[in-house]
Amino acid sequence: MANVYFEISVDNLPAGRISFKLWDDVVPITARNFRELATGQNGFGYQGSVIHRAIPGFMVQGGDFVTGTGVGGKSIYGAKFKDENLSQKHDRPYLLSMANTGRDTNSSQFLITTAAAEWLDGKHVLFGEVVEGEALIRRIESYGNKAGVISRRVVVTRSGAL
Repeated sequence: MANVYFEISVDNLPAGRISFKLWDDVVPITARNFRELATGQNGFGYQGSVIHRAIPGFMVQGGDFVTGTGVGGKSIYGAKFKDENLSQKHDRPYLLSMANTGRDTNSSQFLITTAAAEWLDGKHVLFGEVVEGEALIRRIESYGNKAGVISRRVVVTRSGAL
């Protein structure tokens, strides 16, 4: 399957591209959700959404295209969908994982690790990895604080499949 990309702006200025390889062979349901949200083929998705949270030494988070604050989200399957596979390990930076509010509460929110995060193992579905844009992710990470508050407006200006 095709890789997925986000074109990113910071404070309304173009900042670069992040590309992801999705693990369709391990988590096809979760990968399909992310890919279709990236392409917007269902009439909604990531384009125009913000990266609303960044915690240095941990992760950056986005995908709430409903409220932009981290309390909303919507999957291609409805409001939420079940955890597909929790066996993968959050053992390095630049992994793509579903953000959730507990078991079987996946929607559109995702996080990108910036370090190993083993406390997420068995709780968050890993479904891909970054293949381009690591420096941009580090830059976005630097805009956050320990509480996750981000100091810049980081927007997914375009997204799709490569």
